[in-house]
Amino acid sequence: MPTRASQSDRPPLPLSERLQRGDLMAEACPSREVLKHVTSRWGVLALIALEAGTLRFGELRRRIGGVSERMLAQTLQWLEGDGLVDRVAHEVVPPRVEYSLTPLGREAAARVRVLADWIETSLPRIAETWDARAARAAAQSSGARQASSASSANSDSTAAARGHLNSSV
Repeated sequence: MPTRASQSDRPPLPLSERLQRGDLMAEACPSREVLKHVTSRWGVLALIALEAGTLRFGELRRRIGGVSERMLAQTLQWLEGDGLVDRVAHEVVPPRVEYSLTPLGREAAARVRVLADWIETSLPRIAETWDARAARAAAQSSGARQASSASSANSDSTAAARGHLNSSV
């Protein structure tokens, strides 16, 4: 049976390689910011929407149902800052701004699309898990209410019995 080498069994990576690659598990890793931007709900959806080609802000917002103007603008700024989205402002009246994926953005979009596709195809199994958890929680809640009612009834009958004893003394 193959054994899995632990982190301490492997020789440490040279500093230059660690800095180049990053270490997402390290608290101060700068890659975490990119991970946050790319894997945020709106980041994933913006990248996937822009796979189809260049879109204006309003078109992009309509494609991504439920995103506020503010959140979309912030997400696009993050993705542009990470070099994944290209923003072109045309000097016309009214102003026209278009967004498209950079080559790096196309790579990121392809990867998050795989995750999004997996979520979509796995949703029935995920929903079964949600339903099972809800059923367990309801059963536990119902059991707790029944135990509480029984305990309350016992307390009431005990108190009534005590009252009866006190009045007969």
